[in-house]
Amino acid sequence: MNRRELLIGAAAMAATAVSSKAFAAEHKHEHAAMAHQHTASTRNEKLIAAAADCVLKANICLQHCIVLLGEGDKSMAACAKSSSQVIAMCTALEQMAAAESKYLPQLAKVCMDVCKACEEECKKTEKHPECKACMESCAACYKECKAIAA
Repeated sequence: MNRRELLIGAAAMAATAVSSKAFAAEHKHEHAAMAHQHTASTRNEKLIAAAADCVLKANICLQHCIVLLGEGDKSMAACAKSSSQVIAMCTALEQMAAAESKYLPQLAKVCMDVCKACEEECKKTEKHPECKACMESCAACYKECKAIAA
């Protein structure tokens, strides 16, 4: 091995070591930032959870209503309509709460009305477990909205 080959090999090893250290430092910084994101909690966690649960239960209720409507039970039409509105409203509420939007208090006030109306409508059909679950979820979301809207 001549001197030139030795110098090229040493330079390549040095470059590899430097880039490895830079990569490790960058990776460590990224990992620390991601760990911070995972441990940081939003102040709207309860509202987000309530809205998400409301969307889930209203979707189940809506599908149940659609089945019964398909079988000719027209008494489920109002329940289907109110749960459909809850799905739209609580989806927006969940997203705005996660974003910690400055418009959240205003949206929460409107959402309270939508959830209360759905709760009242589902009360009429609470003999169905799907409607009862939606009713309870709407009541819980109403409560969390009230805490934000106040």
